Amino acid sequence: MNMPSKYLLLLLAMASLVLNVGCSTTPRAKPATVVDRSGGGSSATSEAAPPGYYRVKRGDTLARIALDNGQSPRDLVQWNNLSNPNLIEVDELILVRPPANSKMTVKPIPKTAGDTPKAEVPKVDAAKEPPKEIVAEPGIRLSWPAKGKVTDDFSEKTKGIDIAGKLGEPVTAASEGKVVYAGNSLRGYGNLVIIKHDNTYLTAYAHNRTLTVKEGDSVKKGQKIAEMGDTDATSVKLHFELRVNGKPVNPTPYLQ
Repeated sequence: MNMPSKYLLLLLAMASLVLNVGCSTTPRAKPATVVDRSGGGSSATSEAAPPGYYRVKRGDTLARIALDNGQSPRDLVQWNNLSNPNLIEVDELILVRPPANSKMTVKPIPKTAGDTPKAEVPKVDAAKEPPKEIVAEPGIRLSWPAKGKVTDDFSEKTKGIDIAGKLGEPVTAASEGKVVYAGNSLRGYGNLVIIKHDNTYLTAYAHNRTLTVKEGDSVKKGQKIAEMGDTDATSVKLHFELRVNGKPVNPTPYLQ
């Protein structure tokens, strides 16, 4: 009699074990729901912008888009028919190249016969001395925009160089051109001046105490455009950038 009782107890224990295992594996057959908060896997942000356009990302400003593409914020407003330049939406396509039926707001400033397109240069001018200020593409000669020691060299992170100085010292235009931005809406730049020299070259001057030029002004090489300061910076300095077709390059080889 004892033997069957033991078998019975063993069978009951095995049945209990099978039941518990079955219960523990039931949730795995139906995984928990995952909530996608990214706005959908097929969002337009994964698509490349068409040639000549920029797709707006979170945190962008029109001034930043213009700087990174070597254009004037005013031109972007005009080309894209923006009623409010302070209101651009994520994923929106912004035209960053002049449309075919539009004339550039900022044109290359005429220098000498050496800067005139080849088709318009008379043969008699071929032997003339090349221009002293702006060299034919792909180079441009720049003057130092401020006096002082370079405290931070160019890198992918800095995008320019830092020149130390004293509060209120003059900041001058590195070459002649047109002021396409003068303000403080670009985070990290403080009071900023951007000068477009032609359709290729653009220079930026950041952290100024005060600005002595305004958007639309034409400036000459060496002209005072601001006073050195420390806006959006931890020390008094000038952050100077050179952009070639919107891309930051090391300005040091261009400085004389």
